[in-house]
Amino acid sequence: MAFYFDFDNWRTMLRLAWREESPRARRRYLLVLCLAVPVVASFHALCFALDPLLFPSLRRTHMRAPVFVVGHARSGTTLIHRLLSRDAGRFSSFMLYELYFPSLLQKKLIRAAARFDAAVLGGFVARRVAAWEEKRYGAMRGTHTMGLTLHEEDDIIYYWSMASGFWITKMPWMGDLDFYSVNDWPEKKRRRLHAFYRACVERQLVLNGPDKTHLSKNPIFAGRVASLIESFPDARFVVPVRDPRETIPSLLKLVRMGWKALGWDDEKQRRCLRILADQSVHTYMHPLEMLEAHPETKGSVVDYRDLTSDPAGAVRGIYADLELPLTPAFEAELETLGKRAREHRATHTYSLEEFGLEAGEIESSLAGLFERFGWANAEGETSGDHG
Repeated sequence: MAFYFDFDNWRTMLRLAWREESPRARRRYLLVLCLAVPVVASFHALCFALDPLLFPSLRRTHMRAPVFVVGHARSGTTLIHRLLSRDAGRFSSFMLYELYFPSLLQKKLIRAAARFDAAVLGGFVARRVAAWEEKRYGAMRGTHTMGLTLHEEDDIIYYWSMASGFWITKMPWMGDLDFYSVNDWPEKKRRRLHAFYRACVERQLVLNGPDKTHLSKNPIFAGRVASLIESFPDARFVVPVRDPRETIPSLLKLVRMGWKALGWDDEKQRRCLRILADQSVHTYMHPLEMLEAHPETKGSVVDYRDLTSDPAGAVRGIYADLELPLTPAFEAELETLGKRAREHRATHTYSLEEFGLEAGEIESSLAGLFERFGWANAEGETSGDHG
């Protein structure tokens, strides 16, 4: 499988960048798209092509029965992913730096360099990297903790392929760019995207253990569950659900923080945020509809209130639904991890009105879910802010 590059998206982004009204933003966008993207993507493509030649075991490694944690952003996907990731004997996941360097050759060289730094340089490079991380991600710690060696969303694997939703945080052209509706892509393109994803996961399995199960956490994948089932028929799904009167404004607030830093005017932001809010309805409905339409697909629906009040019990429920055996070691660790999660409480409050939304509008669009999960009688009190 060759490195995937979405030329259609790239050309669209070039066209939008050229039309950008702000001269400063236009120069920055064009520099990234015309210089950085071709250079970095070509480097990744070369390393990707070398992998099968340098690592013959890659041909014998296969992705089997992956577990996808999908749900609306801010609904508990990150908490579930990081709890399950502690079952290290079973699961394999991508760390953030591994997503930006998809080739197995790149990952092995980076790990070798880290060992050299620790053994010979006394961790000099590690300290510089830690300082950079604090500067880059420190401000986000109150909403979503990020770090190069923390597990992150698989969607970032497509970043230099020009198919990652993370580009929207840098170039927020909602309505002109669509990284969400993969289900609606032409079949050939859709299958190429997922074939590349499989190839990336299999490289990670060579690194972490070929017998492990890949564990993926991606809110944006909630929009493509149909195509995931199509490409990975043995896939299993975990779907956290949380009152949308909390998750939707939380997501919009997080995204708007990034867009403000880009200097986008208020009208552009409002238009894009409206599109994102409308997309949220599909994000809630699609995974649940697909699990109902495919009873042969194992899935677990997790109420956010249960996840935060009894994390250990929620994880046990997930394992039961997915028919995964709990090892004694992970069972013992669950109790400790559960206590830590319960101790974490965010103090953020969110207002629908500041985004031009009304609670009644959301309740009407998702009436069935409000009844199913008892949100209609909830007071809307935010009990935590795990992503």
